[in-house]
Amino acid sequence: MKLTGAEILVNELIRQDVDTVFGYPGGYVINIYDELYKHTDKIAHILTAHEQGAAHAADGYARVSGKAGVVIATGGPGATNLVTGIANAYLDSVPVIFITGNVAVPMLGQDSFQDIDIVGVTLPIVKHSYVVKDISKLQRIIAEAFMIATTDRKGPVHIDIPRSVQLETFEYDPKLTVKPPDKAPFTDIKIIDEAAGLIEKSERPYIYCGGGVSATFTGNEVMLLSEKIGAPIGMSLMGIGSVPASYELNLGMSGMHGRYASISAKSEADLIIALGVRFSDRATGNAEAYAGNTSVIHIDIDAAELGKNIRADVSLCADLRDALPALLNTVRQKENKQWLKQIMELKKSDCDPNKNDFTPQNIVKTVSSFFDDDTIVATDVGQHQMWVAQHYTFEKPRKLISSGGLGAMGYGLGAAIGASVANGHRRTVLFTGDGSFGMNLAELATAVTQKIPLIIFLLNNSALGMVRQLQTLFFDKRYSNSTLDRKTNFPALAKAFGAEGFKANSLDELRHALKKASEDTPCLIECKINIDEKVLPMIPIGGTIKDIILEK
Repeated sequence: MKLTGAEILVNELIRQDVDTVFGYPGGYVINIYDELYKHTDKIAHILTAHEQGAAHAADGYARVSGKAGVVIATGGPGATNLVTGIANAYLDSVPVIFITGNVAVPMLGQDSFQDIDIVGVTLPIVKHSYVVKDISKLQRIIAEAFMIATTDRKGPVHIDIPRSVQLETFEYDPKLTVKPPDKAPFTDIKIIDEAAGLIEKSERPYIYCGGGVSATFTGNEVMLLSEKIGAPIGMSLMGIGSVPASYELNLGMSGMHGRYASISAKSEADLIIALGVRFSDRATGNAEAYAGNTSVIHIDIDAAELGKNIRADVSLCADLRDALPALLNTVRQKENKQWLKQIMELKKSDCDPNKNDFTPQNIVKTVSSFFDDDTIVATDVGQHQMWVAQHYTFEKPRKLISSGGLGAMGYGLGAAIGASVANGHRRTVLFTGDGSFGMNLAELATAVTQKIPLIIFLLNNSALGMVRQLQTLFFDKRYSNSTLDRKTNFPALAKAFGAEGFKANSLDELRHALKKASEDTPCLIECKINIDEKVLPMIPIGGTIKDIILEK
């Protein structure tokens, strides 16, 4: 049957099992939106306040659902407003299909109204991109985009569809098949043997888990390996939740603002087994000193990451779902009793005092104790993000939704909306700060309109806290433009949007607000904290554990 380009797009989205799209209409996607109108029984459209909010919402949706998120935006400014969201999805390996409209094919590059080379703009921050100039290729391109976004190392794919292509007609094939290349059987037994040999020699092994473990749900295999070889586990920010926080040998996040036990154990290990991590600078500090005399086994699905930042003695490009079972079947049982005794002593040093003070750490712990293990927790970026990573108890993968690689302030609210939608509109938690919240707070209108059961904990220190912390420690307290001191009444602002709003100045008031908050509509709880609260421990940028800051 012959369909217009707009009809082909919407029909193919339905065939790709898309039930929700996020976006904002405009002149160059009006035909697409007309088709969406005709298919509201099959595809829900979430209208956001800004295209960036739509991008982050699709990102949060993808992280929780495991499916590709979908965003639709018009050309020109609509498309350029997606750029931060595209970059965020790219750096965190999140499968999102970004669909933009554009001027008619003959007008491309003619400086027409809202004509922008958005493919050129976004080329460095996508896994793949298309500009569709021939309608005969449209359906296959859409199918390919979903395949590319969701296979191997996942990531964003951009499809730019000029308005003329949306209007033209072509035959639609409801049986079109686009399959990824056949997966070759796992044959890297020699490399597995080399890795097992290093583990056999090791007396102080340390397993370092990244987002690849969460993405592949291989946390159980990691725990089995940990038990078999007597190794503690440390996490990157993206790896948090891949192994339950309650697992005895889980030391929590490592890196610049990691838990002391995790940082220390890594520094004293004689072998690091890195699984699905990319060794970013925030994780390693001084790259030359990071491994030192320590041996490194690095397993990742993306060959480009192997040896890119940290040299490895054994490198293996493989899916963890293949590599970990093979490694488990090859390594021999080890006890490493002295090493594990040392690890338990390190864990004792990680306890946090002053349990009743209204500190950000205790706020996070109080909230954590209030919600069950299936609750999705989103964060913005800044000090609050690190406090959540350090102190919230995550027992399951894909429950922490946070901007890791890009560190995009303003990410959290949109992502929390998308995460809730993906999780059946269940109650979702957002931790944010006054700086981050100010960037995209208009999406509160989206949350209210869509009746998203979102509960927002706004840790308000009247500053850009992470910047202020760096200025305190390294710039002689020259607080250049990091003090916000905005007069915004955040609970009143929430109410103006149609949400609930509360203030909490003690843990008892926080608990009271939690009990009072509706479970059916968005709610904001402002927690006023000290402007000079710091995220500690901290390893300075480019530093090592010798430079670690433990006390205020």
